[in-house]
Amino acid sequence: MSIVFEFATPARIVFGAGRLREIGSMAKEFGSRAFVVTGYDPSRAQSLTAALRASGVEYCFFSTRGEPEVSTVKDGAAKAKEARCDLVISFGGGSAIDTGKAVAAMLTNDGDLLDFLEVIGPGRAMERRAAPFIAVPTTAGTGSEVTRNAVLASPEHRLKVSLRSPLMLPRIALVDPELTYCLPAAVTASTGLDALTQLIEPYVSSRANPITDALCVEGLGRAAGSLPKAFANGRDISAREDMAIASLFGGLALANAGLGAVHGFAGPIGGMFSAPHGAVCAALLPCVMEVNLRALRQRQAGARTISRYQTVAGLLTGNPSAEPEQGIDWVRRLVEDLGIPRLSQFGITAESMDELIDKSANASSMKANPIVLTREELVEILKSAL
Repeated sequence: MSIVFEFATPARIVFGAGRLREIGSMAKEFGSRAFVVTGYDPSRAQSLTAALRASGVEYCFFSTRGEPEVSTVKDGAAKAKEARCDLVISFGGGSAIDTGKAVAAMLTNDGDLLDFLEVIGPGRAMERRAAPFIAVPTTAGTGSEVTRNAVLASPEHRLKVSLRSPLMLPRIALVDPELTYCLPAAVTASTGLDALTQLIEPYVSSRANPITDALCVEGLGRAAGSLPKAFANGRDISAREDMAIASLFGGLALANAGLGAVHGFAGPIGGMFSAPHGAVCAALLPCVMEVNLRALRQRQAGARTISRYQTVAGLLTGNPSAEPEQGIDWVRRLVEDLGIPRLSQFGITAESMDELIDKSANASSMKANPIVLTREELVEILKSAL
């Protein structure tokens, strides 16, 4: 078969320790009044706002508390319009970045937010490029600074859904590893395992391509060696840099090759239960890898994805001759060593399975899984992760 693919990225990616100091001049290229989206504590963004002031860029704050909901974005867009902001800057984890990305999109596109949402809305295509948006991640995990979608919760539907368009890609993704030095160990673990998942799933995805393959291989090698180190010592500068690169590469890979069953389940779980996204992905990852590998061997014995799982095992274990099962065992041990709880600790029970499986079947991530899993196999995955 001939190779056919596309690859989309932000207009500009800026990476390096201390690069946040350049945010003022970058922002000034796009406007004079910034809508700054942060997590619950805006004071963490003092270095950012100081750089904005030095460049003569005015700003107003919008804080998110927890993962963004549809109502969060509606509120943010209304406040940004009222304040006459002409650019949006997100400073924080995936929640802050997704919020800012969605607000920027709604500043330029007429209509109700629900009109543009997948699953719970008609998924109407956006017509106008989002307002200038700069993403500054302060965690190393989601890769949201380079993706074209924002994941939003809809409590009334008990779902997480995506606002998605190529017109939502950030103008600048500014990744400064220094911003992750003070992350607590638990956050390092959950976000880091999210990054690991977002390197493994695109690599074995049915939509993988040569560019995403290269990103995943490089990112996996860095994450395997550095995630345990960053967890043990948050001030390990080299490990933090590796994890920032791994997260960035995972975001680029998932945006262009898709994900798989881990994220196919994670969206519905996040919509129904109060559970951190990264921890959910971590709990599911070895279970999905195990079931995927067995299903491939049983139903697609010649599939190249089987050899890809072997490559993953070699990258994770440092042993090029490692079998796929050794890679799965490595992931399972890492999840345990980093203190990731089982799904049952978030209130998920066997009684939740039917609804979770029904909802996951409609998740966009499930469509890129390397093999279509049976309902029995999906049940097995959830039971293994409880």
